[in-house]
Amino acid sequence: MSPFYIEFRDPLFGVIIFFALVFIITISSYWWTKYKSKEKTKNLDKFLKDFKVAPTTKELKLLISKGEMSEKSWILLAKLYSKNGDYEKSIEIYNELIEVTDKSNVSEMMYLLGGTYFKAGFLERSKKVFLEILKNNPRLPRVLYDLVLVYEYMKEYNLALEVLEPLDELKNDISLDSLYLKILKILNESDLSNELKAYELLELYKVRGNLTYMIFEFLFRVNPKLAWDNLDGSKSELLTDIFWHIDKKDLDFDIISNNGYLRELYSARGDIQEVSRSSVFEFDVLINLDKKVQTTLSFEYICDNCKNISPFVFNRCGNCHAIDTSAIGITLVKDFHRDFSEENNSFQ
Repeated sequence: MSPFYIEFRDPLFGVIIFFALVFIITISSYWWTKYKSKEKTKNLDKFLKDFKVAPTTKELKLLISKGEMSEKSWILLAKLYSKNGDYEKSIEIYNELIEVTDKSNVSEMMYLLGGTYFKAGFLERSKKVFLEILKNNPRLPRVLYDLVLVYEYMKEYNLALEVLEPLDELKNDISLDSLYLKILKILNESDLSNELKAYELLELYKVRGNLTYMIFEFLFRVNPKLAWDNLDGSKSELLTDIFWHIDKKDLDFDIISNNGYLRELYSARGDIQEVSRSSVFEFDVLINLDKKVQTTLSFEYICDNCKNISPFVFNRCGNCHAIDTSAIGITLVKDFHRDFSEENNSFQ
């Protein structure tokens, strides 16, 4: 029997061979994985390099016609361009996709194109795209709603109200949309005096009781007495910023004294001294400071639907387009206006 045969039958030799094979397989697997990862990175870098500088219209047409990227990938890229504010390139991609896509997907591509035109501010083009879609598919609620938005931004309120009619036939609740558009129509009617506008708005308000802020912001601006006379005290919190900025000469102290929230608000502002505490933290701080510190209130507006925050008041959310979802947030800030007034007075 040869010495090699003895070594081959030795258990220790078998263990060495086993671990050697495991080592070889592990090393091979590691280098293969690294190689594949490097290839993927190289391909990704190449793709990103191609789009680091936005391709021209001709380049886009060529790339899309080649079919190297899926339709879904092109849509994602178009949405990315749109999100970054490059609407022109996003629009080019959608236009090219419409040329090469299946007929069954054309409506979807056109809808995305119309939405991008709207975001870019090309309202006339957006309108034409949505109308073209509805010509072949007149019962698409999302397209009808978007067309209402386009007409609203174009201040064509009668046309917007007309578009609501097929939505009503499709069993969509359009009551709030209809009220909102009617209010906008009244507010933008150049032939109506402010007094007539005020009374027409009140008639609408008595029917539904919605869009309190939108209506009373106008009323307190043009006819404070009429606003106070028709105020629903239970909705005072919705108008906090309006009440805070009303001139003292326009206050109705009889109504204020009978409304707990308004008593606290105007005690915080310093117009009256009827309460010593408030359930609202910011009011409570101002009441206790008693004008010893130059502090006032600042307001922000939060959409109850999408939670988007805006420094400006809105009746339709600019993010999700929901109507009458604005809630007021209050913060304490330094009163720079008071600083400025005191500086001016010191020179007199």
